[in-house]
Amino acid sequence: MIPATRYPVERFTLDNGLRVVLAPDRSAPVIGVAVVYDVGIRSEPEGRSGFAHLFEHLMFQGSENLEKLAHFRHVQGAGGTFNGTTHLDYTDYYMTLPSNALERALFLEADRMRGPRLTEENLRNQVDVVKEEIRVNVLNRPYGGFPWLTLPPVMFDTFPNAHDGYGSFTDLESATVAEATDFFQRYYASGNAVLAVSGDLDVAEATGLIERHFGDVPARPAPVRPDFGEPDLTAERRQSYVDKLAPLPAVSAAWRVPDPIGDFAGYLPYVVLAEVLTDGEASRLVERLIQRDRTVTGLGGYLGFMGDPFDVRDPTALLLDAHLPPGGDVDKVLRTVDEELDRLATDGLTDSELARTQARMATHLLRDVDAVLGRALRMAVLEQQRGEPGLLNELPRLVGEVTEEQVRAAAATLRPHRRASIEIVPGGAR
Repeated sequence: MIPATRYPVERFTLDNGLRVVLAPDRSAPVIGVAVVYDVGIRSEPEGRSGFAHLFEHLMFQGSENLEKLAHFRHVQGAGGTFNGTTHLDYTDYYMTLPSNALERALFLEADRMRGPRLTEENLRNQVDVVKEEIRVNVLNRPYGGFPWLTLPPVMFDTFPNAHDGYGSFTDLESATVAEATDFFQRYYASGNAVLAVSGDLDVAEATGLIERHFGDVPARPAPVRPDFGEPDLTAERRQSYVDKLAPLPAVSAAWRVPDPIGDFAGYLPYVVLAEVLTDGEASRLVERLIQRDRTVTGLGGYLGFMGDPFDVRDPTALLLDAHLPPGGDVDKVLRTVDEELDRLATDGLTDSELARTQARMATHLLRDVDAVLGRALRMAVLEQQRGEPGLLNELPRLVGEVTEEQVRAAAATLRPHRRASIEIVPGGAR
């Protein structure tokens, strides 16, 4: 029996379109606050790669009533922590604070929802900050950007799905304040956002505070979200590149999967399949590739290019990443993956294999939302993309209900002609 959570969920919408999710939990005097805007890397205009992430940085550079760095001081001064992250389909801003600082957190988020300080000085400064982040995380790091930046342009053809979400230096340096202002007006509307608060709160009191601080944020409707869909592959795509810093070869392969929102029941077996293949010492590919054949030294499998299966929209993929020993044979690794997928689809799973995998997945899901911030973030995205924040309570059960037949059927669709792969040729071994 897969355990279930029963976190209470309260939902309402302000007159200006802001959707609100509350999850009271009086067990500890702490709160998690998350604001999610329905804009991410896929929404960037062509010629402005990296703009969504750049704008995330700008949201911390002061707001309507707060000077630069004031946000940092107010959160940290209350004993809290904060951050923001840019994803393919959304951007989030979040903090964890003692529960007596709830009103402070709401004021801070409402103030920058009204308007960040978009100045030439702030823009140029943050362009430099983002460029340095790219140098540290991608350009000067072995396997930098692998595979989340390097595989999408192999699998996809359109700019929204294929481009570099960190951005080119040329695009970043060309950004203007006017463009940032337009981006804010278009995407950072109250009608395009979700506020989630989890933890030690009284629902009536929190509702009053939210109405007080967010109620007069000017109403702007959510923009129409484009259809980013693309046809599936009909022939295998493979590319390789030399990573001058990488000491060993690596490969990442991906296959398109059903729409995570529109066909959730069809999507879930692929989430389970990725774990059957790669999660734990007894998983199919770890046992075969690492322990028996010793053709790879490390292995991972997951849904979505940024690694969370429940916060991504279509189109997306199941990914398998492998790092190889010196002189490793990528072709042999891919052939072995095909063999194991065929064997799983034909022969099925062992008696305990599926139950063991589902139990591990349920444990991870429960752990992810045990802390109030993890709960707030998960509920905000579920509300944003599905209008179902309470699905958080159902995910362990739904994963546990996936059948062996569904996993076998999913494995049978991962054929070589539907695969895109990117290979790293090591240039750092010398």
